[in-house]
Amino acid sequence: MPLTFGVEEEFLLVDADGQLAGQGPEVVRATDDPQGEIETELTLCQVESATGICHTPEGVLGQLVTLRSGLAEAARPRGLRVLPSGAPVLPEESGPEITPKARYLRMARHFGATARGGATCGCHVHVGMADRELGVRVINQVRGWLPALLAVTANSPFSGGDTGYASWRYQSWSRWPSAGAPPVFASLDEYESIVDQMLRSGAILDKAMVYWDIRLSDHQPTLEFRVSDVAATAGDAALLAVLVRGLVTHAMSWGGAVPDMPPSVLRANLWRASHDGLSGACLHPLTGELVPLNAQLFDLLEMIKPSLGDDVDFAVAGLAKLREQGGGADRQRAAYARRGKLRDVVDELALR
Repeated sequence: MPLTFGVEEEFLLVDADGQLAGQGPEVVRATDDPQGEIETELTLCQVESATGICHTPEGVLGQLVTLRSGLAEAARPRGLRVLPSGAPVLPEESGPEITPKARYLRMARHFGATARGGATCGCHVHVGMADRELGVRVINQVRGWLPALLAVTANSPFSGGDTGYASWRYQSWSRWPSAGAPPVFASLDEYESIVDQMLRSGAILDKAMVYWDIRLSDHQPTLEFRVSDVAATAGDAALLAVLVRGLVTHAMSWGGAVPDMPPSVLRANLWRASHDGLSGACLHPLTGELVPLNAQLFDLLEMIKPSLGDDVDFAVAGLAKLREQGGGADRQRAAYARRGKLRDVVDELALR
């Protein structure tokens, strides 16, 4: 049986002028969502959606489209738009307000400007993984591919102006003390020991604040990939999910040595992917050679094809479209280039 999977997406709310709008709770209440798939987030200008458990690419794509459409419909009567961007596009006079939930307010008090410094929106892919020991082994096997996965949805070049990065969200999110690529773990015991030490140090307040780019979910039997920006389109998000599930399936059957990717090298590769996106290059996780990220994604596809099963055609078509049209950061910059106006970027991205 193929592994189950699902996708969480975070979005920004903006008003008619493209400025952040702190009405997340109102939009969540207005959304027809009896299963609780739409929720508030850390700041009032954010909302989050989550698919149910999915089995096929078409299933996850269909749910993503429906959830995005529902959010846009709930926002529209309030004069708001839903923006799939990893960072706010327009300059803001002050940081966004924290959503008044006890946990979020505690985080804001403890982490100060790290929590209040700006809203960022990610895309999290969950893959069914009840065996936590196996999950740790999979993390060790796949962590070197994180830069390529980040490049798939890099979608935050602007933050009040062009940042020079394809994913400014990744740089901004890295301020959290538990963020970034996970280390190689000797065992599940070591994984849990490190989490416990982060808790005791005060670097995290609860296990949900383990913000590694891949982690074991603490409340679901899943392996969660957190490296990516929210995707510009539902199709890009579905492609990411298919690649992640295929990579996990491949890693579960791989009995070889863990690829040699020291933490400092992986961090450097993630910086390159964050800076350049699909147009850039970084060290290949298997060869150590400097290879364009577009080429690495096709190498990834060839490696995991036996594990993709019926998903192969979906992945091939998605990567071909991504190569032809560019990623989210490319599309944002193309919208800006037409007239040199950031509001054109907002208009291009806003869900309809």
